[in-house]
Amino acid sequence: MFGALLALVDSGSALRGPLTLFFLLAAPATAIAAALRGLEPFGRTLAAIAGAVVLNMLVAQGMLAVHRWSVHGGIIAVTVISCALLLLSCVTVKPTKR
Repeated sequence: MFGALLALVDSGSALRGPLTLFFLLAAPATAIAAALRGLEPFGRTLAAIAGAVVLNMLVAQGMLAVHRWSVHGGIIAVTVISCALLLLSCVTVKPTKR
């Protein structure tokens, strides 16, 4: 979250780039991993990281296709989509059998 905040306020910090990249990978990966509760830990981690990369690429490609690319817009789009995925996975929790 701190990386997104640094990028959105145009901070001149040297940590801006690495923390923003970490946020852009960690936020969607966490949301996707929450939705994949049935998988084993290694498969879940691998699928979540791959899904995060795909989500980032789709956001970038979509923004470029409509000629609306901006750093702030990309970060906000990834954040909104990640929050929506996380909320959706929390709302659609299947009850466990006893």
